[in-house]
Amino acid sequence: MAEILTTDGESHTWITDIKEKDKVRGSYLVKEKKTGTTRRGEPFLSLILADRTGELVAKVWDNAQEKTALFSEGDILEIDGNAGSYRGQTQVTISALRAVLEDPNPGIFFETAPVDPSQMAASLRKILRGVEDNHLKALLDKFLNDRRFMDMFKRAPAAKNFHHSYLGGLLEHTLSVCQMALRVAEHYPRLDRDLLVTAAFLHDIGKTRELKFERQIDYTDEGRLIGHLALGVTMLDEKLVELKGFPPELIVRVKHLILSHHGEYEFGSPKRPKFLEAFALHLIDDLDAKINGLGRFMDKDRNEGAWTDFNRLFERFFLKGEAPTSEEACPETLKKTDDRQGNLF
Repeated sequence: MAEILTTDGESHTWITDIKEKDKVRGSYLVKEKKTGTTRRGEPFLSLILADRTGELVAKVWDNAQEKTALFSEGDILEIDGNAGSYRGQTQVTISALRAVLEDPNPGIFFETAPVDPSQMAASLRKILRGVEDNHLKALLDKFLNDRRFMDMFKRAPAAKNFHHSYLGGLLEHTLSVCQMALRVAEHYPRLDRDLLVTAAFLHDIGKTRELKFERQIDYTDEGRLIGHLALGVTMLDEKLVELKGFPPELIVRVKHLILSHHGEYEFGSPKRPKFLEAFALHLIDDLDAKINGLGRFMDKDRNEGAWTDFNRLFERFFLKGEAPTSEEACPETLKKTDDRQGNLF
């Protein structure tokens, strides 16, 4: 199993390297902690442990009541245990544990965006500098020049679970949506490019207040009670107060773009898209979220073979890997030339 040395000199085994029958010893982030009861009425703990490479289910069967008081969700847990298999998935049975009180090394325990945030922020600023409408340009500058906002924007995840759910994920997602917005506007000239690109940047700004991400990604009280769509409009209003002469009709359109980008009521959208740019933003946002989320689901899947485990969100299995090339797909017997066939034609 591949290991690295942490800052305190201890070895760390990445979760993706843990296999059935391995002895497991290391420190991991507790992403989820639940208590349960066996058929015999004995308590146990069910945990989801994580490092930057993925997540792993772990169980505590012995002295669960005593051990549950030792740690909470968001803590770093040092464990001893053994890896086994349950329903085709690797699972660790913990024999000993202790909470780690030292501050965690984010490079080990927290997944981050694959591209450096400063590089992504520079690419985003370059796109936004191309907005020509003076009112929208002034609005964008209010956010881009807000250091506190941009610091949060560069570090925040885009979601708790499904897509871009890691540090820097919000910036990565927003940059991707802005890049696609440019391409879509070029392909469909009737779309207002400046409006679409502006909304692509602003559509998820409320997530900087909806989510907290110190030791684990979770919702803030404000996030649970209000949500990032309404929070995004509130943040927009806070900047518009500083701008004089902003056209009221343009304000309404920008707000509608933020409020409708989830597309349907059942997906948490208080409004459904009601003009072309709103439809385009919803479809672009949905595409980027699904490609990222499903791609990560496939990458982390531990099932052997060509198919993933059942995905409960989409209620289906997914085919993993790339399609075989024509040569790979063609049996050796069919690659051989049949001289007799050549004589027939």
